[in-house]
Amino acid sequence: MNSCYSITSRGSRGASSRGFVGCRSCNVCSILEWLCFVAKLPAFLVLVYSKRCVVLLAEVKRLEVCKFTRWSLAGVLATVVLTGCSTYRPWINPTLSDAALMSLAENDQRIRPSEVNQPVVVAVTLSGGGARAAAFGLGVLRELKATRFALEGQETTLLDQVFLVSGVSGGSILAAHFAAFGDATLTRFEPDFLLVPFEGRLIREALWPERLYRLTSPWFGRSQILAQRLDELFEGRTFGDVRRRPGAPELMITATDLTTGAPFDFTTEQFRLICSDLDATPLSFAVAASSAVPLVLSPVTVRNNANTCPPPLRSLPVRGQNYRSRILQSGIDSYLNAHDRPYIHLVDGGVSDNLGVRLMLDRLVASGSMSANFSEVKPGSLRRLVLVTVNSERGLSERVDSSDRVPSTTQVLESLIFGAGARETQVTLAMLNDDLQHWRSEIVRTRGQADSPFAADAEIYVVSVSLNDVPDDKIRHSLLRVPTAFTIEATDVLDLQTAGGEALRQSKEFMALIESLRRITAAKQTAPGTQLPLISN
Repeated sequence: MNSCYSITSRGSRGASSRGFVGCRSCNVCSILEWLCFVAKLPAFLVLVYSKRCVVLLAEVKRLEVCKFTRWSLAGVLATVVLTGCSTYRPWINPTLSDAALMSLAENDQRIRPSEVNQPVVVAVTLSGGGARAAAFGLGVLRELKATRFALEGQETTLLDQVFLVSGVSGGSILAAHFAAFGDATLTRFEPDFLLVPFEGRLIREALWPERLYRLTSPWFGRSQILAQRLDELFEGRTFGDVRRRPGAPELMITATDLTTGAPFDFTTEQFRLICSDLDATPLSFAVAASSAVPLVLSPVTVRNNANTCPPPLRSLPVRGQNYRSRILQSGIDSYLNAHDRPYIHLVDGGVSDNLGVRLMLDRLVASGSMSANFSEVKPGSLRRLVLVTVNSERGLSERVDSSDRVPSTTQVLESLIFGAGARETQVTLAMLNDDLQHWRSEIVRTRGQADSPFAADAEIYVVSVSLNDVPDDKIRHSLLRVPTAFTIEATDVLDLQTAGGEALRQSKEFMALIESLRRITAAKQTAPGTQLPLISN
């Protein structure tokens, strides 16, 4: 297999003077150049990803796409000449219906009491990181399912108690799948996504004449092709389908507002601000937005309908006066101004918050107190609050500060994406730790009181799981180098799942949580000496 040769001002074998990478076999240079032109991929990204030319060459050979490419391009160009550019418009979020408006007018934006009817409430957040993050997160979910305990006389698992699942980018694929299919994800997700050539199929579908013609439309971008592929994975499910599934957790998918750089989450609260119907939104649309890596994939557009809603529906109470509350209020105000912002363009959620918890934390803080978020829950009903954060960020392939040479474009982009992103993750974790101390103090101070939602033995646990927590040095270093892509090696898929479960078991906070659950079980024992049914594998 031939690899790429040096970059010149003119490509080889008749390539134009755009300065693309030249490859010696199957005219890959022309294919890459053509993809840049037709699929709207910026030219310099071909240079950035030149290391993957061998991989692309293998894909091209396997698909025998060279001949197909020429005929596809000829057909598309002929169509454009005869009919002009495509005017195809993909799906976009609709305005709230009158019935939905009336329903929202009668309900507060906070957690609804009918939903929180369990003494143990678990939230799981799954970070970005492509298939690496999805595989590592799947291992964590399986371990949560393996952690059994008795609650009110019935055996259950931590996964069964998940009330909210949140995801960013690669983690959003797993989060949406679990919200849609529940425990079936534990057996289906691996063969349906992790072990299939998802990325190769995206390339193949991007070369279909119909898709190529649609890409000439100013409203259709590369992320729409991703969304269509994801829609097959999610079997056409919408947020409304998830909400109607018995036992399904709340789902939060996080993207980034391209204009403000702030997190944008696919939740009822956020869509209420822009007067849009979240229930009608396909899971694939949200996940594609959350996974839209800048420049590689196109932004996903959301319509802002805020000016069509009555004023009471266009406001969320922000009680706090600290800087986080003020920033949150500023973001709310920007969405209410639909005149200046009739459309919102979204990119990868990892740009603003790779853990998918920042906006959730800010809303909790802005509410004034932890109790305020459960103000209508039956007093004394909450015994354990658990947040599990799964961080699948990768490490840098090389450190630019180890050399005095000017960093290359590849190194700069990698450092900006992974290095700066890692710093923001540390900032978020530090904020979470500070918030946790405040919440624990509040719960200890108010639990057991007549008007408190917290039981006398209520506790809160935050379990942070990271690839950096994998105990084996060799395995950890290997997994931290797994690329951020939609398709990774099958051996890495298996190793990441194993590592996810092991990292969770090794967590000191998780061990403390297990002991806490034992105390709940012990408190319900009716016969002395009865063996506790808690089993943690």
